[in-house]
Amino acid sequence: MTAYRTNLNRPGWQALVLFAAGFWLSISLCIDLLVMPSLYTAGMMTQANFATAGYEMFWWFNRVELICAGSVLTGLLVLRQGQDSFSVIVSGVRSRWAVGLGLVLLAIAACYTYWLTPEMSALGLQLSALTESASATPVLPAEMNLMHGLYWGLELVKLLSAAALLRFCYRDMLPTAS
Repeated sequence: MTAYRTNLNRPGWQALVLFAAGFWLSISLCIDLLVMPSLYTAGMMTQANFATAGYEMFWWFNRVELICAGSVLTGLLVLRQGQDSFSVIVSGVRSRWAVGLGLVLLAIAACYTYWLTPEMSALGLQLSALTESASATPVLPAEMNLMHGLYWGLELVKLLSAAALLRFCYRDMLPTAS
């Protein structure tokens, strides 16, 4: 077991966690604050194929989220296994919080990928069919509003969790004052 621990490249794993969480946080903010508002103000929902285009975009993004979440959680578990000089690893409370946040991030990414995005797209396809058949703009179903609210709630939890995780890991990489 000690041979395994001495061969671990802890700064490399910590860098992987920082990179994956930072990349994920930045692309999430880009989509939430730039892409989606731009598409909405450009009249995305009035287009006949908005549901298909949205599903295609989020299908790819959700897979990237799963890869980032898996990388973050794997890195945290590896770092926790080799408990030595890293504060998140040495401090039992911070270590458990970091792994817990990693699990929350993975659960949110899985929820988006396997439940929320397909459901919202299915509702969007129904809405798209109504738009094509009627000249009036259809009213969003209550389920779509509920799912949008759930999406934004999960997105807020995801962004706060990723930011906390970045803070934990970044503080660990700073030199300690001795």
